[in-house]
Amino acid sequence: MATVAIEHITRYRYDQPVTLGEHRMLMRPRESYDQRLVEADLRIVPEPASLRWIQDAFGNAVAIADFNGQTDLLEVRATATVEHRPMCRADVRIEDYARAWPFTYSAEDLPDLARSIERQHADPRRVVDRWAAKFLSSDGRTDTLDLLTAMTEAIQSDFDYQAREEEGTQTPLETLEREAGTCRDYAVLMMAAVRSLGFAARFVSGYLYETGDGPTRVGGHSTHAWVRVFLPGSGWVEFDPTNGITGNDGLIRTAIARDPLHAKPMTGSLTGPGGNGVEMEVDVRIKRV
Repeated sequence: MATVAIEHITRYRYDQPVTLGEHRMLMRPRESYDQRLVEADLRIVPEPASLRWIQDAFGNAVAIADFNGQTDLLEVRATATVEHRPMCRADVRIEDYARAWPFTYSAEDLPDLARSIERQHADPRRVVDRWAAKFLSSDGRTDTLDLLTAMTEAIQSDFDYQAREEEGTQTPLETLEREAGTCRDYAVLMMAAVRSLGFAARFVSGYLYETGDGPTRVGGHSTHAWVRVFLPGSGWVEFDPTNGITGNDGLIRTAIARDPLHAKPMTGSLTGPGGNGVEMEVDVRIKRV
């Protein structure tokens, strides 16, 4: 088990004072059997008029801040200490009926997984479908875990990782055409590909830390993004196509959603002329302690 310290700072500077509206923050690591939150703190400048916490439809902890007055600075500093239990490919167990693709989720699981199987991006020429089919065996039966691992590793090896500060995510078709993208783009592509094969998949936002094993990982200087796929026998299993990781080794979850729009670390509104000139800084520091 690893103990990890996280500091996530987001800072907005405005060229003129603005009035801040409601802001929502998804920066608190989720608690589960493989990650235990030892402590967490959230500091905001200017101090909010009110700060409350809710749990959204996916069980994410969301901080909601409201403000009074005007400011030319908004700084959010989230810190946390997490006990993390890494799991690798060897830890994944799959029920006999699901060890080879294709398979159908059980009648018990399917109603709750159905929305996570739905395709969210148009693919009229079946470009994503054909790309996903490259990982299938010609005899019609493909080992499930081999399929997902091969897809994860192919994105890591065949595409060029390009950090991008701007908000937004490429469509799967754009990522395939450019053969390049960010961790967000890779996660969206892999979700679309595995959903085309009937898997339930979700988008994950969180943090990446170095474990000391293997090459240096990419995508860890800001928030990181990857995918979870539901596998009968193990439940939701992590796949990080940016680094070719099967399992949660070095990955700490903060938000899970069917779509990246619902897993942004911070969203909010403002009014005033200062909103036309915004300087943003994001700094994530994460280390084992």
